[in-house]
Amino acid sequence: MTVCSDDDLPRCRWALTDPLLRQYHDAEWGKPVRDPRALWEKLMLDGFQAGLSWRTILRKRDAFRDAFLGFEPSIVTGFDDSDIARLLGDATIVRSRAKIQATIRNATAYVRMLDGEEDFSLFAWSHVGNTPLLGDGSGAITSSPVGDTLSGALKQRGFSFVGPVIVHAWMQATGLINDHEAGCFRR
Repeated sequence: MTVCSDDDLPRCRWALTDPLLRQYHDAEWGKPVRDPRALWEKLMLDGFQAGLSWRTILRKRDAFRDAFLGFEPSIVTGFDDSDIARLLGDATIVRSRAKIQATIRNATAYVRMLDGEEDFSLFAWSHVGNTPLLGDGSGAITSSPVGDTLSGALKQRGFSFVGPVIVHAWMQATGLINDHEAGCFRR
């Protein structure tokens, strides 16, 4: 059950107690994203979130954007060992070699799709019939059959750090799945 916050708007439980999460919930989470680069950026951030709280990533999001030069895949694909060393030394982001290397690989996979005339947004949205799926409203689901399928399709295209749980969270955040809790004003 969704509980009302101080301004009496019913929200998903996870967004009730923290002003940063509430702002993110109200303004971004679950809004359909169609821009291919923005979808890719969000997928990369969801990969960095693995094992951490989303609040941590949200607080560092601008620093990530600076460190990864605007999350422009055509630039990130050219990152080399010196860039990896720079990122590993940057205390303003999550310094995980595996996640940094995955982001570079994923930029390469994204650019390869683009070079093959496969639009990342059309690819992602085709998995939900180009219309947001409606989640069950419980707020408890962390994976889905469509997320499993999309995860596999991403891996086939060379992406990494895109397991079913990460992909499902990304689908929720980018509006591919409307997973706001029943009663939430954003549902």
